[in-house]
Amino acid sequence: MARPRLAALACCLLLVLAGCVVGPAGSDATPDGEGTATAPPGSDGTPATAAPPADGPRVTVVEVVDGDTFRFEYENGTTDTARLLGVDTPEVYGENTPDEFEGVPDTEAGRTCLREYGERASAYAKNRLLGEEVTLAFDANEPRRGYYDRLLVYVHHDGGSFNYALIDRGLARVYDSSFERGDAFYAAEERAMTAGRGLWSCREGTPGPAGDDETTATASATATPAGDGVVVSRIHADAEGDDGENLNDEYVVLTNRDEEAVDLSGWTLSDEAGFTYEFPDGTTLAAGATVTLHVGSGEDTDSDLYWGRGRPTLNNDGETVTLRDASGTYVAERST
Repeated sequence: MARPRLAALACCLLLVLAGCVVGPAGSDATPDGEGTATAPPGSDGTPATAAPPADGPRVTVVEVVDGDTFRFEYENGTTDTARLLGVDTPEVYGENTPDEFEGVPDTEAGRTCLREYGERASAYAKNRLLGEEVTLAFDANEPRRGYYDRLLVYVHHDGGSFNYALIDRGLARVYDSSFERGDAFYAAEERAMTAGRGLWSCREGTPGPAGDDETTATASATATPAGDGVVVSRIHADAEGDDGENLNDEYVVLTNRDEEAVDLSGWTLSDEAGFTYEFPDGTTLAAGATVTLHVGSGEDTDSDLYWGRGRPTLNNDGETVTLRDASGTYVAERST
């Protein structure tokens, strides 16, 4: 009669031991953040394979040096410098080497164009990260520190990978190394190059506005749709008079070039600083129709939508807006 009790005790013991060696379902992250666990797709469209673990050290960004380098502070007040893994933004202090950016001509125009996008990458980093609390993660294939003794990190912020966002927006190239998330980064870079997005508009042979096959080596106003469908047809950043007093004269126009209506529910439009508008449920853009998204407030109609921001948002000195569908997939972009 003792055998059933012994068997039950043995089963309980095995369950306890199993609980000690098996982590939460689906997680294989190590305590120091070097595991291979992946986060779900981020709010910025980051695929799970590109998102770092969300359980690394939490730090506050206190200074943005440029698009891929920043200083941060730990909770105990100590500070350090970090370099983003897997990305390389154009230089803003030193000379750029166009040969490092596939297809960009080794000319003064090419270098000037790269510097402009280096400045845009820096501005994007400042707007997204400066003063923000972020999560750092490391890579098992890379050393903890680089040549200049900077920490080599992934930055997880606002539900996605900041490193990946730079590549996806065309604000950086992939820095060749053996980092674990290379496949996702290279795929994003290829899409950005194909679309002529961001710094890839500096390349020779990059198409200009729709219907224009002229080559360009400088950043220009371009619309880059993903085939037929909805495109960003206009950006009006410089409102008449005082921008702060005329917010609704800052606007973005979308056009549906398709032959069928497109449901925009859950789609997003983001500016270069990372401010994002989400289209309300039930928003539909008829075939051949346009809709204007105003920065300020108002009552939505079929032809006019309102962001509801309380201050000027679109940059008068140069702006890029990106349109994504409800799944976070890139649809179109336009730059001024």
